[in-house]
Amino acid sequence: MALDTKKFIDKLIEKGFTHLCVVPCSFVKYLINEAINNQNIEYVPSASEAVACSIAAGLKISGAKPIVIVQSSGLTNMGSCITSLLKPYDIKFPILTSWRTYKDKDSEIQHQHLATNLIKLIESYGYESTILDNENFDKAIEQIDICDKTNTIGIIKKDSFSKIELEEKHKLDLSHYVKRSDFLEILNDKFKDSDTLFIGTTGNTSREMYSFMQDTNNFYMAGNMGGALSLGLGVSKSDKKVIVCGGDAEFVMHMGGLTTAGRYKNELDLLYILFDNESNKSTGGQNSYQSHLDYISIVKASGFDVANRIIYSLENFSKELDKIKSSKGLRFLHIKCGVDEETCRPPYEVVKRDKI
Repeated sequence: MALDTKKFIDKLIEKGFTHLCVVPCSFVKYLINEAINNQNIEYVPSASEAVACSIAAGLKISGAKPIVIVQSSGLTNMGSCITSLLKPYDIKFPILTSWRTYKDKDSEIQHQHLATNLIKLIESYGYESTILDNENFDKAIEQIDICDKTNTIGIIKKDSFSKIELEEKHKLDLSHYVKRSDFLEILNDKFKDSDTLFIGTTGNTSREMYSFMQDTNNFYMAGNMGGALSLGLGVSKSDKKVIVCGGDAEFVMHMGGLTTAGRYKNELDLLYILFDNESNKSTGGQNSYQSHLDYISIVKASGFDVANRIIYSLENFSKELDKIKSSKGLRFLHIKCGVDEETCRPPYEVVKRDKI
């Protein structure tokens, strides 16, 4: 059984809640969709869970009534904000987290630990927890009130909300962009059987690399969103040639990785490719709302050598790669791409590798 999503959001609005500060999760995609559709509550997409929590704290002390929604793996990103801001200043608002489950060899490994330790994590922050009742609407709303008034974090199970589609005006049309798989096939062709290590960020990027880059040396980073570049930095500092395949939502989560990498630009042989599909594809396809960003300027200011144009075509991508193959340094390419049908996740034994 699932809660009526539209009715749920309408009730939150009736009770005075004003903002949903969110890092998307597929478990709550219908709740997110309704928040985007509904003009009476503001959807605040956030670069990371810590950012969402801090924004909500600012809203609350200014008189608004925010709610934070994240996924369980991202609750760890909120730890410092919870323990060093919310608790000391006694700032309370509902924090809702999905509870990602784990089945050995049939789930993404980043969820393995918190699948059984989520409540312990919440307790370590000095909070209690309550599992949202998805069979009793009134009880679920009562639980939100409890989370608003006490140090209690609400836990959302899978399939807790009824299906809601985004209204047409909020949907992205990416059909005019080349699919990411086509770009990945070029990488596979140009770097097959080489000693270059490819690092794929979490989500569909790694899945598609497994499907379309079978001839390259790939590390599929499940979880740790925002950390692919920093992982690549560590590998590159060990005198290896590295290409990081990232995404637009991943780019903003931990941008300190850019400035840290720039510090070592003269030591590295590293290429960071941003595959920008303007969306959070693996969590429901919602717009990442980052059209205001000039990725190239941000990366250039951090110390990277950049191609001073966004790449839309396979031909231009191929030309840029040929330049990069014949040189060394810290480089960046911004690729606009479309989306593919979802591919299978890399099998457990391929993901969980000890050495590169």
